[in-house]
Amino acid sequence: MNLVVTSLFAVEDPSQTHHWLLPETAEIVYGGIASCIIFFGLYKFGWPMIVKSMNARTARIQKELDGAADARSKSETDAAGIRTALGDIESERRKILAEADAQATAIISDGRARLLKEVADLEVKAVADLAAARGRSGEELRGEIARLSSAAISSAVAASLNDRAQQELIESFIKSVGAAK
Repeated sequence: MNLVVTSLFAVEDPSQTHHWLLPETAEIVYGGIASCIIFFGLYKFGWPMIVKSMNARTARIQKELDGAADARSKSETDAAGIRTALGDIESERRKILAEADAQATAIISDGRARLLKEVADLEVKAVADLAAARGRSGEELRGEIARLSSAAISSAVAASLNDRAQQELIESFIKSVGAAK
């Protein structure tokens, strides 16, 4: 009896289990119930939050994709507008260059006409100046020739006449003056 009583009232060692791999049956039952309660609580309260956050994430990503698509279409529209404007700019540039060429041609032709007129005026003035200079130089030359010839005649007459010839000339002049009276 003692033996039986000791085994009935004997306290087993809690570090020892009935199997090396499986825990005690009570631990399995209580752990299973606790796990089911936690999983149910997660499913009941956590799952809607997870679904809600996933839906919000999906909506945010979709919104970003839609915004990117809108931005892309807007940028493509802007690019097409820029390409069209670039074509307009090119035609406008050609038009401005053509106008500038026409103005440059007009300015050049006007400048040439003015230069030709000025050259013609200068030629007329030069011809008149040459004629005046010729007239002045001719008169100066005649005056110089007259002065030099007068001096030459005086010295030639003085050299060619001696005293006797000079006396004869004076007497003949006096006779011709007296005869003329």
